[in-house]
Amino acid sequence: MLIKHEKRNRRHRRIRARIFGVSEKPRLCVFRSNQYIYAQLIDDEKNKIMGSAKGECNIKEAKKVGAAIAKIALEKKIDKVVFDRGGYKYHGRVKALADGAREGGLKF
Repeated sequence: MLIKHEKRNRRHRRIRARIFGVSEKPRLCVFRSNQYIYAQLIDDEKNKIMGSAKGECNIKEAKKVGAAIAKIALEKKIDKVVFDRGGYKYHGRVKALADGAREGGLKF
């Protein structure tokens, strides 16, 4: 029987098999821990992190992290991203982060 984080890792591997970020359209990767939520813009061609944001792990802060990562992307003249939910359900904090990024001006 698989434990919770092993199930998430399997889902994440399945997602990552289909999602690939390039410099014009980087991957917006989300990681959620008990205390914090992280967002990174990743260029998979160059294996480079283009920007990152971190905030406390609640819905209001997740929305702020989404807005912060959108601001970083727009400063680098990036308006389209590929959303990588990291194996988490598109619900709650992950959804709030995505909504904050959309309100900040990103398209995905």
